[in-house]
Amino acid sequence: MWNHPIVQREFIGTLRQRRAAAALIATALAFSALVLLGWPSDAQVDLTGAPAQKVFRLFGYGLLAALLLLAPAFPATSIVREKQRGTLILLLNSPLRPWSIYLGKLAGSLGFVLLLLLTSVPAAAACFAMGGISLGGELLPLYALLTLVAVQYTAWALLVSTYVNSNDAALRYAYGGVLVLAVVCLGPHYFLQGTGGWKAEMAEQLRCVSPIPAFMQLLGHSGVGAKGLVALGDVTIRCVAYGLVASGLFAALTLLRLNHRLFDRSRSQGLITDERHWLIRTVRRMVFVVDPQRRKLTIAPLVNPVMVKEFRSRRFGRMHWMLRLAAASAMASLGLTYVASLGSMDWGPQTIGGLMVLFQGALIVLLTPALAAGLISSEVESGGWQLLQMTPLSATQILLGKLASVVWPILLILVSTLPGYVVMVYIEPAMWLQIRQVLICLTFTAVFSITLSLACSSLLSRTATATAASYGALAAICGGTMLVWLLRDAPFGHSAVVAALTINPLAAGLAVIRAPGFAEYQLIPGSWWFAAFASTLFLALVVLRTHQLTRPQ
Repeated sequence: MWNHPIVQREFIGTLRQRRAAAALIATALAFSALVLLGWPSDAQVDLTGAPAQKVFRLFGYGLLAALLLLAPAFPATSIVREKQRGTLILLLNSPLRPWSIYLGKLAGSLGFVLLLLLTSVPAAAACFAMGGISLGGELLPLYALLTLVAVQYTAWALLVSTYVNSNDAALRYAYGGVLVLAVVCLGPHYFLQGTGGWKAEMAEQLRCVSPIPAFMQLLGHSGVGAKGLVALGDVTIRCVAYGLVASGLFAALTLLRLNHRLFDRSRSQGLITDERHWLIRTVRRMVFVVDPQRRKLTIAPLVNPVMVKEFRSRRFGRMHWMLRLAAASAMASLGLTYVASLGSMDWGPQTIGGLMVLFQGALIVLLTPALAAGLISSEVESGGWQLLQMTPLSATQILLGKLASVVWPILLILVSTLPGYVVMVYIEPAMWLQIRQVLICLTFTAVFSITLSLACSSLLSRTATATAASYGALAAICGGTMLVWLLRDAPFGHSAVVAALTINPLAAGLAVIRAPGFAEYQLIPGSWWFAAFASTLFLALVVLRTHQLTRPQ
């Protein structure tokens, strides 16, 4: 298999990239540091194995987070990159069969992921040397689950790569799918556990699609989020079964699409509403708030043309798509509040507020890099930046237009989720002050995410690299600090958890709303100061980089 030409090209080509080398080095250093944090400071070893178990949990969760973050990055752009270069049609016309091409792509991408896992073996050996950890019962099953997760999400990323036509779109859909498969699938079980009936059983089965319950059971955290209920059955076996089925399904769908029909896509010529019969125009004006097939008005004199250009050149920038996204967010917010309020006597408004904050934070983290990471890098990569320099627009106008094209959609999403908080205030009027502070925390989260993504876009010349870097940085800040919170008092103390959560503006919102597990932490105004300072620093970096790009070449 490793003599396969596609495997060699994919694997060697991935290793030659700077971001691959940086990922390998950063992973090895990070997991070595995790083990050193829990290493005994004296020459004595706890015979109970409790310290080793704490370090092993931190090590296992860290490996899972790194795998979810890095596994889809390279295979998501594998096939779409071949389409852009025109080499995919050459591969399909070669003597290689489609299944051979697919296996080569899969093995080449998995080679890098397995190499990433191998960099953690010395840290795992040191963790095993501390005692209290079984090689056959804990350590080897951990790596077996990690390998299965790598295969599943690599297969998913390759499937996504056959549907899209750009690297940044491939990364957006690949990471969005990982978020759904790993996190969103856990939501129904959180609401319905212990209620009985077929809905609770379906939610129990749905949560096993995510690998997180299997890791929690393996690492001794199976009761986290269970609200005092004991999970029945072996979750690990079901997670493995669903993972194998999902991997096989993704592979089969990719093989079905990996042929010459991939290039034979008929496109509709489209019809303009203004050219149709008067009766059709009248009906469409009554049905659509914003008709996507009507001719657009000219740009007004006081409107930034760069902002209009960004809105009209991307799908989610068009008004009808923005309204659909806002409507979906509002319905999800009200639906989440309504379903959660059914158990408000048991959970309390704090739990409902925590769910709302997590929902809004997930929307911000998922959509902001997709909108902002390509603002400057896509112009540099496509040569459009030179065209912008030829216009009468100044660098300030260009930058403000770029920023406005991201700020308005994110602001629309935040406003559309406010009805859920109105219901919360109706349930508990005394929470008005907390909700106001939560909205400030979410605003800081949005500003921090926008400036961070824009900074990545200005520093990196490729849109795919900028998008991956933006998602990686936000996942490390918003998700990595949650890992420290999850392992509070084992081995991280209260001060370490506070320091980690302070850099996470989303955690500040959870602490303000006094969500379960966050009520004991005082994170404001420290988190606000950090978010404001970091956002200012990122914005200054963007201004400096924009000034460099606008200078004569």
